[in-house]
Amino acid sequence: MDKLKGKQQLFVEEYLLDLNATQAAIRAGYSEKTAKDIGCENLAKPNIAIAIIEAQQARSERTQIDADWLLKRLAEEATADMADLYDKGGALKPVSMWPEIWRKGLVGGLEVQQNFTYIDGNKVPDGVVTKVKLSDRIKRLELIGKHIDVKAFEDRVSTDHTGTINIVLSEKSSKL
Repeated sequence: MDKLKGKQQLFVEEYLLDLNATQAAIRAGYSEKTAKDIGCENLAKPNIAIAIIEAQQARSERTQIDADWLLKRLAEEATADMADLYDKGGALKPVSMWPEIWRKGLVGGLEVQQNFTYIDGNKVPDGVVTKVKLSDRIKRLELIGKHIDVKAFEDRVSTDHTGTINIVLSEKSSKL
């Protein structure tokens, strides 16, 4: 396999950042006017495609993140129980007591009201979470469906043995 040089090697490195061929071409130094075409051409070149695959595999090995890890993580996030955030009395637990899966991405934001208490005459901050904004669980289910090739969110066209054409439109395309 020929070793990539110059802009092609830089294109591979930049492509791995966001998987956007046009932007990778621009960042690699190609003209903005031709970046879209160059990006597509580069992806179609066997030596560049192989370099991208090899770099992705090396990154997966380094990070220990692969398709199995991703699917397992998405499944854990999709099935996480919000009740785990509350104590038996219905009060929101302190963040430090939340299950790890909630602390690592399921919560999109917190609104904290700062309160103070006095302990032995000293004013001590006592933050209380008043609102929890959740991240998009439906998006996780879509990602799982795409990853395992369920095609639950894609249009389908098929024929049966009588020659009848069946068209099933996804919700997205039926709104067009």
